[in-house]
Amino acid sequence: MFGLIDCNNFYVSCERVFQPIFNQKPVVVLSNNDGCVISRSNEAKKLKIPMGAPAFKYKNEFKNYNIKVFSSNYALYGDMSRRVMSILEYYTPNVEIYSIDEAFLKFNNSKYFNVVEESYKMRKQIIQWTGIPVSVGLAPTKSLAKIANKIAKKFNTKTLGVYALDSQEKITKALKWTDIEDVWGIGRRQSKLLRSIGIKNAFEFTSLSDQWVKKNMSIVGLRLKKDLSGLPFIKLEEIRSKKKSIATTRSFESKLSRLADIEERISTFATSCAEKLRKQSSYCTSLLVFLRSDPFKKDKQYSNSLVVNLPYSTNSSLIISKQAVFAIRKIFKPGIDYKKAGVLVLDIRPEDNRQLNLFESDITKHDKLMKAIDNINYRYGGRQIKLGNQDLRRVWKMKQEKLSPKFTTLLNEIIRVK
Repeated sequence: MFGLIDCNNFYVSCERVFQPIFNQKPVVVLSNNDGCVISRSNEAKKLKIPMGAPAFKYKNEFKNYNIKVFSSNYALYGDMSRRVMSILEYYTPNVEIYSIDEAFLKFNNSKYFNVVEESYKMRKQIIQWTGIPVSVGLAPTKSLAKIANKIAKKFNTKTLGVYALDSQEKITKALKWTDIEDVWGIGRRQSKLLRSIGIKNAFEFTSLSDQWVKKNMSIVGLRLKKDLSGLPFIKLEEIRSKKKSIATTRSFESKLSRLADIEERISTFATSCAEKLRKQSSYCTSLLVFLRSDPFKKDKQYSNSLVVNLPYSTNSSLIISKQAVFAIRKIFKPGIDYKKAGVLVLDIRPEDNRQLNLFESDITKHDKLMKAIDNINYRYGGRQIKLGNQDLRRVWKMKQEKLSPKFTTLLNEIIRVK
């Protein structure tokens, strides 16, 4: 039996744990730089505040409906996520952390105990130990567990946060209830294709022939179809601590039009990516740099990107920064006010699988230097050592006008009991 644990309105729930005065009140959490809504309480949803709503467009609604607005507090959310995930391991060692607020579980030998009762117990323990409400979906496969979780969350009063698809009758009913667009693993393009041939829900999708699904949706689509039919074709993955891609993207504090200013930002973003690579003992062989203007400005819209292949696999801040600046010079156009840029390092490989280069004999020449820089920055905090093309006096800081304290991760802001 598989289980999917999903934290309800996770970012909002984290804020409410330490500020319970906002329970049963409309609350939203904004994205980086207080850009748009990325988490909503049920009360805010009832007020029809949409997900992704630009904060500047909804200022009047926030004020008129007395909606509490928070800036993203990722330090707090990450720590609360870790606490929730650690509790799950009390119930089974088979845990796949799917996202910051979701995890798949696999209960082996479930015929020897009541999985539903254990799930209620687990849900109660998570609430008692962390204050975070969760929903639990149980089913014979991962994709069905996703659907069961959605039912548990949508009909929380009836299910009390736990729902099991433990019979064929329940599975069939749930599949017919699930619109094809809402099936985990089916994207917008595939849902349009399926709608065009009359497939409206998950049950109708499982009735398609294997040959058609494999031809039009590849082997991945066929595995999903089998999984929805109750055959566990999508396995539980082991926790992967190393990322397949790493990105640093930011909206600028103000619009930038000078190449020199944008180069400085890109160098800083590239250095951040290189630090993340070294932290997980990885290298990359290519990177993507993008630049775009303000999407809310009607005139002079511009967006471009460029992929650069590195001369050899590396995690050197010097090499990655140099290549990122080279890319930004290629795609920069004068006379435009730019609002956002970013660097993504691609084709990441582990340290023990580094590809050597026949024509480059000194590919490790920066390794000791990078290690020394990381040690100094770690010891003294922040980025004490920077590259020459970075602004030594500038510390990038997100716009976070409504940031709550870091209740669990910063000693100076820890909650005090009086």
